[in-house]
Amino acid sequence: MKSPLTTASPSDYTRLDDNICVHIFTASAAMVGVCLTVIGIIRVVIAMRHSDRVAEDMLAVNALLYLASCLLSYWALRTRRPARNYRLERVADVLFLLSLTLTAISASYMTWAISAH
Repeated sequence: MKSPLTTASPSDYTRLDDNICVHIFTASAAMVGVCLTVIGIIRVVIAMRHSDRVAEDMLAVNALLYLASCLLSYWALRTRRPARNYRLERVADVLFLLSLTLTAISASYMTWAISAH
């Protein structure tokens, strides 16, 4: 058993990176579905209230960012080159965090836009 003060081996980092990559892959794939569902709901609200379409466009971009994150993390899981894996995982990480931020912005905008009408 390792002491808490010992440093992790490179294989520990690889396992951790793979674990993070799997979580990014599954979460971003699920979020693509969430974005598409909300776009459908917004279409109904737009048809009923004749609102603007900014929220729908934001969610469409959001879904594409989640999809890109999902595909990059899948590619990182499939690659056997550690350097490529690391780069792909970092880009997928950044895209996922950007998508999460856009999700919060979209939700805020939709809340204010719908409550204003």
